[in-house]
Amino acid sequence: MGCVHGKCCCRYPKSSDGDKKDVKDLGPYNAHERHVLANRLLDFILIPCQNFQLECAVLTQHGYYPEMPGKENQDSFCIKTHIQDNPNVHFFGVFDGHGQFGSQCSNFVKTRLVEILSGDPTLLEDPVKAYNSAFLATNEELHNSEIDDTLSGTTAITVLVIGDSIFVANVGDSRAVISVKDRSRVVAEDLSHDQTPFRKDECERVKLCGARVLSADQVEGLKDPDIQTWGDEETEGGDPPRLWVQNGMYPGTAFTRSVGDSAAEKIGVVAVPEVSMVQIKPDHHPFFVVASDGIFEFLSSQTVVEMAARYTDPRDACSAIAGESYKLWLQNENRTDDITIIIARIKELSNVPMLTM
Repeated sequence: MGCVHGKCCCRYPKSSDGDKKDVKDLGPYNAHERHVLANRLLDFILIPCQNFQLECAVLTQHGYYPEMPGKENQDSFCIKTHIQDNPNVHFFGVFDGHGQFGSQCSNFVKTRLVEILSGDPTLLEDPVKAYNSAFLATNEELHNSEIDDTLSGTTAITVLVIGDSIFVANVGDSRAVISVKDRSRVVAEDLSHDQTPFRKDECERVKLCGARVLSADQVEGLKDPDIQTWGDEETEGGDPPRLWVQNGMYPGTAFTRSVGDSAAEKIGVVAVPEVSMVQIKPDHHPFFVVASDGIFEFLSSQTVVEMAARYTDPRDACSAIAGESYKLWLQNENRTDDITIIIARIKELSNVPMLTM
């Protein structure tokens, strides 16, 4: 959920037995094979120090905006393997742009963030510090670039795999989730927490920076602005609390952190990431998901994990989850958001076939 203005447009992705012309090829980043039906590439990423591999798939899909049929996909993603030439260090990121120059912002950040992170000599000894430095440096570079980020920017959800540890850095309201085996079922464990005014701590933080926190209905005088309770995202997501300057009708962001958004920065919208860490256990963690809020607007983390667990091939899981999300957008609104999802299955090498080049 981005700024008060809409995001993107295009058509619903066809099913695997239908017309494939709307499904975009995501590019050959060290892929070993192509998924013909879904027209997707499957990437195998080895973690030799832990004797397991990641089987990764990505899907990115334009949103549908009837009044803006030419609007481009403002989401972008990055999968970069062998960070610092280390076969055990890999990066995954999803960037959800917003505003007039949202696509330029998301593409700038996806490129520079991983470049700065890769060039940090302290990365392996202190990933949290390196993450913080990389986000802040990228934000400053975006401010100083030719891109007008006054009312544009991007959220960023990123996963850095270092051996059997994954470090998740989040700025905004996209999300990373890992599945956990619990006897005969899988349980979703959020690796990030959406940074929105629904969170009391984030709401109070931006208010202290001078933000007015009001829903669109409150700003337009349809609801009492003095009522500062909004329920939760699942029940009140249609008219969420947003951030406004004291004497103006901007920026209207529904998130409290982002990269860019120089005008919103003055009322507390910062690029400082929240970083979490979890140790991967292949027999306990079947897969992780990194996705834009286009996925999670109407699907809970648990639902996404349960859907993904039904498929052995992460490409099929990406297609099913994106399709369900798209359907729910159209059931609830007259448009959809852009949708981007990465799924990485975690498999011990003893449980996967040997690969041949």
